[in-house]
Amino acid sequence: MSYNQNLFYGATPLIHQRARELRKQMTPSERKLWKQLNYKKILGFRFRRQHPIDKYIVDFYCHELRLVIEIDGSVHDSIDAKEYDEGRSFELQEFGIQMLRFKNEEVQMNLAGVIKRIKENFPDQTTL
Repeated sequence: MSYNQNLFYGATPLIHQRARELRKQMTPSERKLWKQLNYKKILGFRFRRQHPIDKYIVDFYCHELRLVIEIDGSVHDSIDAKEYDEGRSFELQEFGIQMLRFKNEEVQMNLAGVIKRIKENFPDQTTL
């Protein structure tokens, strides 16, 4: 499997197109966190925004760490949305991908705490 195939886990051209559209419509919380993740600002790891993985588009993804970061608004509070999110998390875990979830409010009110939690999920730098 090539690097790009592995990077996107078989995402279709339609999913890639939708991801491009979503990059233009980031929420304020996504934009705020992206300013911290962009350009390898956190310990030199590259994150991608609105990244296609299989049939999903994740808010942020670091391929090197196999780490997804999702920023959830109130739409994720419904029972149906929670069930969908759990299923999605399970499917991504099948690819060996870990997921971190944050609420919009966490990013807006405690960005330093969010960054700290993200860094806590990085492996020991000597093992990379």
